[in-house]
Amino acid sequence: MTTDTARPLTLGSRYASEFPELGVPWTAAEAAEPRLLVLNEALADELALDADYLRGEEGVRLLTGTHVPAGATPFAQAYAGHQFGGYSPRLGDGRALLMGELPDGRDLHLKGSGRTPFARGGDGLAAVGPMLREYVISEAMHALGVPTTRSLAVVATGNTVYREQPLPGAVLARVAASHLRVGTFQFARSVDDDDLLRRLADHAIARHHPHATHAARPYLELFASVLRDQAELVASWMLIGFIHGVMNTDNTTISGETIDYGPCAFMDAFDPATVFSSIDTGGRYAYANQPPVLQWNLARFAETLVPLVDPDQDEAVRLLTEELGTFPERYQQAWTAGMRAKIGLPDDVPAAEATDLIDELSRLLSATGADYTGFFRALVAAADGDDQPVRDLVGALAEGWLVRWRALEPDRESMARVNPIYIPRNHLVEEALDAATAGDMGPFTELLVVVTDPYTELPDYERYTRPAPPESAPHVTFCGT
Repeated sequence: MTTDTARPLTLGSRYASEFPELGVPWTAAEAAEPRLLVLNEALADELALDADYLRGEEGVRLLTGTHVPAGATPFAQAYAGHQFGGYSPRLGDGRALLMGELPDGRDLHLKGSGRTPFARGGDGLAAVGPMLREYVISEAMHALGVPTTRSLAVVATGNTVYREQPLPGAVLARVAASHLRVGTFQFARSVDDDDLLRRLADHAIARHHPHATHAARPYLELFASVLRDQAELVASWMLIGFIHGVMNTDNTTISGETIDYGPCAFMDAFDPATVFSSIDTGGRYAYANQPPVLQWNLARFAETLVPLVDPDQDEAVRLLTEELGTFPERYQQAWTAGMRAKIGLPDDVPAAEATDLIDELSRLLSATGADYTGFFRALVAAADGDDQPVRDLVGALAEGWLVRWRALEPDRESMARVNPIYIPRNHLVEEALDAATAGDMGPFTELLVVVTDPYTELPDYERYTRPAPPESAPHVTFCGT
């Protein structure tokens, strides 16, 4: 029940109204005993939403999809996609609903809200642990400055979800600039309807890349804009040791936001071949493979735009291929700029000298398997003259590198601003999720406090800076979780 002072949430239905071909109006599954587990009050405030309303009975029901505001049309979106390189012509929101557009234009989307026509045999539900995983990691990514979907709330449904064992069910309320994906364009192209494809592209331009409207070739500029954003996005992942784990084309957004936190994790010991997903046995989405896979996904996006870019197919292919070829350089520029910042190089250090120093550092980290996040924080201490934390991680191998680096007078303050003290360490995430599944939200709440303020050293939180103990089993994540 809402109070007299609580402001009900209003939602638009623009996407559902404009693109009935790209989804199905649908209703969320009933939640037996909905109970709010966590509400992102800072995000609610940013969105001008009434937190008191969202905590109330009607608000909690809205966050599970069982209360639909007047004028809203909950919509299960259709999309296609390449999953681990294999094309699936019909994927879609199998366990999710687009509730509608918030007043500022962003999407409110529910995950785990029940089976839809796109469920492909699944139950459409989600468990408490995986939904809290997306919440904590997406909010940590936001705090680290990485473009990402945001988490507004997690609501326990009171339903039991059956996986390897019975688990308590939950729904995640997610906010995104939109849920347009490369896979959305793949689906539109697959139905051989150029009008639908053009309307979708115009919608994407208006919503995310309005400058393309005035370009000589608007749809080529749309592609170029998505490419630029995605090159910077994957560079930001690499700079913090983040491994997405399921970089399918249906998880590559047109907005340039990170989406879908299933088999994702942060690297502890530096190893370019690191994989966490249980099903990525070939290492397709390993840490070092993320930039080339992203370029591959963008090639699939380019294929969908051929009819729009130029009436002459050969010319359209030539133009799109030429633009696609800029990806490696754009990625390298973003990554190099980020690495220069991480090691505090002044702007006047020549590019060649910076590149040599960064390449040598990469070899050093590979040779030693040092803790990735810990090493860069140790380097902040080294900029203050204390080399011991670096030596503790990489031993005497760093001596020559440190001499060369320190001679360039690195900026300690800028390093401290970009090298986090805290990330969602995998073993701590699992510890918090296990406790929450058993009914204790305390460890989750504490972890959330730490990772959403990653650059501020907090007293008595040293264990959050350490990697998993050496005797720990290898960390494994699972798709769909």
